[in-house]
Amino acid sequence: MHPLRSPHEAYRRVEFDARVSGADPAGLVLVCFDQFGRQLAAALGADQAGDNQRRSAGLTGALAAITALQLGIHGGDGVAASLTHYYAAARRTLLGNVLAFDPAAIAALRQDFAEVARALADAA
Repeated sequence: MHPLRSPHEAYRRVEFDARVSGADPAGLVLVCFDQFGRQLAAALGADQAGDNQRRSAGLTGALAAITALQLGIHGGDGVAASLTHYYAAARRTLLGNVLAFDPAAIAALRQDFAEVARALADAA
């Protein structure tokens, strides 16, 4: 078991594990979208606070969420092709912000994913 940094992180991890263990495939996608948004929010907050370490951790967490979404794509045409392109563009944006952080680009990316997540949740 990995040591946790705070009680807040422990509760967040338990909540996350519970959401994942009870989710169907569509639910897992929504969990990944939620994690992506949370990590970007953390990166933006850390940037405003001048905390480069937390900003980096937020970007890393967002990259992990995008990787999970990319790994869940099956097929190469239709919606799968669109998702592949969408997630790859998000990954490029994140990687481009590692050395030169652009809060406006990260906020726009977060907003885009929030809109897609709402549409997915409404369709479920």
